[in-house]
Amino acid sequence: MIENYLLEELTVFAQTGTLTQTAAQLNVTQPSVTRGMQKLEDDFGVQLFVRQANRIKLTPTGELAAKEATKLLQASTAMVSRVQNYYHGQHTTILAATVPGPLILLTQLQNTLNEKIQLVDKLVPTESIETVLTSNQYSILFSNQEIFATDIESQYIGEERLQVNLDQFMYLANQATVTFDELKGLSFIVMRAIGSWHKIIEKQIANAKFMYQDDRDSFTEITKYSRFPFFTTSLSQSDPLYDKSVKADTDRVSVPISDDSAQMPIYANYSLSQKSRLIPLIRDIQQHWPTAIPK
Repeated sequence: MIENYLLEELTVFAQTGTLTQTAAQLNVTQPSVTRGMQKLEDDFGVQLFVRQANRIKLTPTGELAAKEATKLLQASTAMVSRVQNYYHGQHTTILAATVPGPLILLTQLQNTLNEKIQLVDKLVPTESIETVLTSNQYSILFSNQEIFATDIESQYIGEERLQVNLDQFMYLANQATVTFDELKGLSFIVMRAIGSWHKIIEKQIANAKFMYQDDRDSFTEITKYSRFPFFTTSLSQSDPLYDKSVKADTDRVSVPISDDSAQMPIYANYSLSQKSRLIPLIRDIQQHWPTAIPK
């Protein structure tokens, strides 16, 4: 079996083209690399290099060997990561999400759940769901998408419902509900990290202006001292800051949005290999999931 350090020398040599640069990048001596190149040829049993007076270069066969070595090293690294992630997943239940609502709710629930959890505060891109789960990077990934894959299962957890917080003197604030169409043309303060809600509000509210904020404290200050409407959900209301920025503000009125697209299903996605361990936690979370937006 060819040792990994020889494959690494081959891939670096293919990138740099010289023994000197290969040795420098790998922090070894040039004679060591030279011996490694010779051993590689012996192990393969074919000619991989053309040797000239002051230069060595890859033959076409050597170029193929370098490409295959790169693939093998990448696969080896991925394998180690999967095994390590699986091990940590058996000892620590790591929860992530593609939308912020579940993480906000779980932050408040983590001391009441029957299992200790670790939350990842950075949202995962939707297109990465299968990758991060099959590599055991996270135990459960909450998303508005149900995943159909042979090694991943999805459990419906509940809904997240969108509402808008309006100045009490706006005529819409007197309604029991509003529609996206009724919000057209308004300007909103919006947190940037809102996952799939980003596309929904921009698609559904015509001619609106969205002033995105990256910093939560700045967002809170702006909503406190301005009358611009902003969004919350049935899950984000569990954040203690909601009481300060909405409930404590007598000049604001929270109005649910009645459109179907303002109701987002949330699924718990996980690897089937961890199902038996995770199901009790998922059932626990389902029992704590809010069923309606508080009035």
